[in-house]
Amino acid sequence: MHVSEIMTRDVHLVTPNDTIRDVARQMAENDIGFLPVEDHDRLVGMVTDRDIVVRGVADGLDPQAKVRDVMTTDVKYCFEDEDVDDVARNMGDIQVRRLPVVNRDKRLVGIVSLADAAREQPAAAGTGLKGVTMPGGEHNQAGRH
Repeated sequence: MHVSEIMTRDVHLVTPNDTIRDVARQMAENDIGFLPVEDHDRLVGMVTDRDIVVRGVADGLDPQAKVRDVMTTDVKYCFEDEDVDDVARNMGDIQVRRLPVVNRDKRLVGIVSLADAAREQPAAAGTGLKGVTMPGGEHNQAGRH
């Protein structure tokens, strides 16, 4: 099964210049905790609700602080034609629960999560989740950007 068969296609985007308050409101209104950050039609980062709390609120940033102040710039992604098992395993290896999905022209076409994989291929999602729940990893909050 390919990632394109399970991914979410309705992707909300934010920019590095959006405020963390506006992004938090958008997350609350749409019940999402992860947003890709685009700048001039390029994927330049990702921001999560946890980024806003740990890198923003905990560091004393004002609600008018910009997304660029809290986002992760090391963008991990997968391709829409990749196998779900491979992507879920990779998500575990790099310890992320969600990934932007791009086509072979590297254009954003969706988001895939371990929850998406669990609905279709529970064993693959279990492998990925096992890796995500291991302590540490390059995307822990101690290793900013």
